[in-house]
Amino acid sequence: MVSNLIWLFLRLGATSFGGPAAHIAMMEEEFVHRRQWLTREKFLHLLGLTQLIPGPNSTEMAIHIGYTRAGWKGFFIAGLCFILPAFLLVLGLAVLYQKYASLPDFQSFLLGAKSVVISVIALALWRFLKSSFEVQNAQDFFKGSFWKEKQNILLTFIFLAALYMKSKDISEIVILLNCGLISLFISRSPSFHTRELGSLFWVFVKIGSLLFGSGYVLLSFLKTELIEKRNWITETQLLDGILVGQFTPGPVFTTATFLGYLTDGLSGSVVATVGIFLPAFVFVALTIPFYSRLESSLTVRMILNGVVVGSLGLLTFTLIALGRDVFASGFLSVLAVVAFLAMIKTKTPSSVLILLGGSLSYFFSKI
Repeated sequence: MVSNLIWLFLRLGATSFGGPAAHIAMMEEEFVHRRQWLTREKFLHLLGLTQLIPGPNSTEMAIHIGYTRAGWKGFFIAGLCFILPAFLLVLGLAVLYQKYASLPDFQSFLLGAKSVVISVIALALWRFLKSSFEVQNAQDFFKGSFWKEKQNILLTFIFLAALYMKSKDISEIVILLNCGLISLFISRSPSFHTRELGSLFWVFVKIGSLLFGSGYVLLSFLKTELIEKRNWITETQLLDGILVGQFTPGPVFTTATFLGYLTDGLSGSVVATVGIFLPAFVFVALTIPFYSRLESSLTVRMILNGVVVGSLGLLTFTLIALGRDVFASGFLSVLAVVAFLAMIKTKTPSSVLILLGGSLSYFFSKI
C-alpha cells in the first residue's frame, strides 16, 4: 500500500499541470472514479475542509487522501511525494535561470497541456455537481426533476451566489464562509545575498499560514514580503518565479523553491519550500478530528455543504477563465473535446492525456 501511494503521488506531482483546480480534478479522477478509494461525497467534504484553511488546497487534499488511505504514514508520504517532483523541477529551472538569466520557451507545450486540463476540470466539475445536487444523469437535469427538491434549490442559489461574488472579485475565503453560513441559516430556518536562513524560513511560514486564494494572491504576498519590506529580489525575478510555478507541474507554491534559491542558493530553496508547505501539514492535521464530527453534527454538515457548493462555483469560474485561450483556437478546441471524450470512453489516465496534448501542440507549433 505504501509503495503504491509513493508512486501515485510522485506521478501526480510530476504530471499535474494547470494549477490547483486541475490537480484536484486529477485526484478525483484517480481516487474516486478509477480506484474508488473515496466516495465522491467524502472527497467533496475533504475539499470543503481544505477551502476553509489557508495554504495550497491541492497539497492539502493530497495529505488528506494519504491519511484516509494509510493513516499518519500516508499523511506524510502523500504530501511529500506530491511536492517533491515540482521542487526538483523548479530547483533545476532556478539554477538555469541564475546562470542564463532566462527561461526556456514552453508556451506551445503549455497551451496544448492546458486544453486537456480544461477537459479534466470540466469532467470533474460535472461529477461533483451530480454528486452535490443528487442528479443521476443529464436527462434528470433537463427534464426538471433536478429542481423539485427544496435542498437542490438552496444549493443552486448558493452555487450562483458564489459565481456572482467571484465575478465581483470578492475574496475566496469570504465567499466560502458566506456560502457555509447561508447553508446553515436557511437549512435551520422555518422553511544571492547573505542573509539569515531563519528569517527566510519565517517569511515563507507566514505566507503559507495566511494565504487563501489563487496564485494572484500569492503574487501580492510575495511582493509585499520579499520586495517592499526586504528588497531581497527584483520585480522581474518575482514575476519569473510566479511563471515557473504556473507552468511546471505540481503545487504552484513551489514558486518558493525558485525564489528561495535566488536569495540563498540551495539551502535557501529548501528552507523556503519547507516554510511555505509546513503550515499545510499542520492545518490538515488539525482538521482531521474536525472531519470525524461530520457524521454526528448536522451543523457542521450544513456548513460544509454550503462551502462545497460555493467551491464548485469558484471552480466553474476558474474553468471559464482558463477556457478563454483554449477556445479561441480551433486546434486547441478540438484537442480539448477529443481529450474529454477519451476520458469518458477509455481508462486513459488524465496525466497521460495532458502530456500527450502538450507534446502535440509543441510538435505542430514547430511545423
